[in-house]
Amino acid sequence: MAAPCRKVNYQFVKRSLRCFEPRVIPCRWSNTLRNQIVEKHRHSPLSSTRELVKQQDDPSDVLVPREFRFVHPDFLPYPIWNRRDRVREKLEREDMLKRRAVLDIPEFYVGSIMAVSIADKNAPGKQNRFVGICIDRAGHGLNHYFVLRNAIDGQGVEIKYDMYNPLLQKIEVLKMEKRLDPQLYYLRDAPLEYSTFRLDMEPVPISKGAHVPLNAIKVKLNPRPWSRRWERSNLKGVEPLDDYITEKMKKQKQHPQIQKTWEMHDLMLKARSSIDDREVDQIMNEVYKRKEKIQKEKLQKRGQEGKREGKKAQEVRR
Repeated sequence: MAAPCRKVNYQFVKRSLRCFEPRVIPCRWSNTLRNQIVEKHRHSPLSSTRELVKQQDDPSDVLVPREFRFVHPDFLPYPIWNRRDRVREKLEREDMLKRRAVLDIPEFYVGSIMAVSIADKNAPGKQNRFVGICIDRAGHGLNHYFVLRNAIDGQGVEIKYDMYNPLLQKIEVLKMEKRLDPQLYYLRDAPLEYSTFRLDMEPVPISKGAHVPLNAIKVKLNPRPWSRRWERSNLKGVEPLDDYITEKMKKQKQHPQIQKTWEMHDLMLKARSSIDDREVDQIMNEVYKRKEKIQKEKLQKRGQEGKREGKKAQEVRR
């Protein structure tokens, strides 16, 4: 008698065949290349732009000021390494420089008093102007933004502006200064006198090449409740908060999970959340060259316009 046939377990066969299937590692975006492949092509002898890359990597012919990276933090790349795309960063820098050739973006810091004019079709003159103190400045590349705060009619008003928004028409620095803290969001819980500025404020001049003044004022916060737990932040521009917090809150403030003192000695955390200084110098050299070129082109255009106006005036006199 013939042996009875056994039933085939198709699920077992499928699982066994999956071991021999080629695995494809998913990419972040299906229409982009990995950074490692792009970098290998750039440094490959078969690349047609290899000599150009070598010229850009040589910073000996350009003397970039030390504080240039702090003046233009918007050109710094994203610090988290696994979210970076160097091709996108380079394209964004090109767009940013083109925008700066049209719009004059001055130097400013957190704590500076600024005036921003933006196109608004609903405004009477198709333009809206807002004056306030810069309480934050963050973002990378084209996503860079800053926040202005002012008290109008007894109400605190904050407006967030994208620095490279095409609707921006003019950015003015009325009073340039720095504060002790990188962010001034605690002004929300402070008296309005610390964030009240006149809309017709006249600019305070500062000599060219002088150091930016530091405003070491200590802000006194209102009693609790606050919008945040400010006692847990190491704020330097705020008066002591011991009178507003309880003993339990003081103990919680000293808890190691809140203090996180180990982060000061975590070298890998600093390496993963920072950018190599050589790469930053290379980017700043490229930006510095382009900015000088843009300034020369602006001066040439102004000279040509002045000559044209002079010729027109002579023709009118004749």
